[in-house]
Order: sequence, then structure tokens, then C-alpha cells
Amino acid sequence: QVQLVESGGGLVQSGGSLRLSCAASGSIFSINEMAWYRQAPGKQRELVATITSGGTTNYADSVKGRFTISRDNAKNTVYLQVTSLTPEDTAVYYCTSVLRTSIGTYWNRYWGQGTQVTVSS
Repeated sequence: QVQLVESGGGLVQSGGSLRLSCAASGSIFSINEMAWYRQAPGKQRELVATITSGGTTNYADSVKGRFTISRDNAKNTVYLQVTSLTPEDTAVYYCTSVLRTSIGTYWNRYWGQGTQVTVSS
């Protein structure tokens, strides 16, 4: 069984910053991609940023230069440093990871339960 648990969300004023964390635990053999998505009220879930096991990153155009994704492979943890926040960044932020639970098994995607980020103007 695999769990992804996010933390670090909250209420912040426009221009503020937060650091989101997501720790993967359970029966994990190997982790490939880790990523953050977000879903604002009434909108579809959208990709925010991804990071490979080798550290290659990719960002949505809307967050480039403001958000930074990183990971600690020893801790099976991915982080998202979010800065210069605007009310348009208000959303539930979800962590996701593509991993294998044992050698020879398929890669599967797992999701966390989400953490709310609210930016006031």
C-alpha cells in the first residue's frame, strides 16, 4: 500500500510564499516522476510542475519563475516552493508520483489527498 501525504498549504496574502511538501510512504521499490497538479474551483485539474528521478524539471507557463519543484530521493519527498502568489493561484494542490512497488511490477500513478492554498488579495 502506498500513501502520498501533502502538507504546507494555507492562507497567504497576495505576494506571499509557501512551501508545499509531499511524502510518499509504504511499499515503494522505485519512484520515477513526481509532480504537482492543482485544481481551482470550477476548473479542471492542471499540471503545475514535474521532476524526474534525475532532477529534470518542467513547469506550466503560468508558474515559471515563481514556483520551484525539488525532491529528496532518500526521503521519497517532493517539494514545491511557491512565491509571488496571486489570487489566481488559489486551488487545491495535489501531489502525484509514478512508482513501482516491487521489481518487475508495472509503473503506476498515485495521488495524494490535496492541500488547500488560498491567496487573498
